[in-house]
Amino acid sequence: MAGSNRLVVGISGASGIVYGVKALQLLRDAGVESHLVMSRAAQVTLAHEMDMKVAAVEALATKVYKAEDIGAAISSGSFATMGMLVAPCSIRSLSEIATGVTSTLLPRAADVALKERRRVVLLVRESPLHAGHLRSMLAVTEMGAIVAPPVPAFYARPDSLDAMVEHTVVRALDLFGIEAGKINRWGGG
Repeated sequence: MAGSNRLVVGISGASGIVYGVKALQLLRDAGVESHLVMSRAAQVTLAHEMDMKVAAVEALATKVYKAEDIGAAISSGSFATMGMLVAPCSIRSLSEIATGVTSTLLPRAADVALKERRRVVLLVRESPLHAGHLRSMLAVTEMGAIVAPPVPAFYARPDSLDAMVEHTVVRALDLFGIEAGKINRWGGG
């Protein structure tokens, strides 16, 4: 099926850019074609949170699009994909996706995935939340998106920050049916 090995990855300006970087690394290792769009705010956040340059993050992706490129392939429903992961997802991006009023390629690509009934997973990174944030989360959920805040799973007994991040990202990629890494999964009991 066309697009069955192609995932759009959006990285917004919320804190937690490491989630998007880890997703690109795991997708590359899993042999999944990744189509990246980073917001301008994400590029600023990257400089504050990681010792990586934008070019190094972009090098992890199969294809990169500029946030201003509204005519990019990922802005069209005829460009087949599995869907879109936004990691991290800022409240601004969430709000634009929830309303369908999109100003750049990142929320536009998510809007397209939703209208095509493709999977959209949003790692919303904000706390605490007010009623407007919660209403936007409800709206995108009602449209078919999955809101998956990056909450650590301590049952996995992570021994490092990287292990915590990887667990969250692997679980997010699970939602697309992508086997992306070995993690400690709950065994019950």
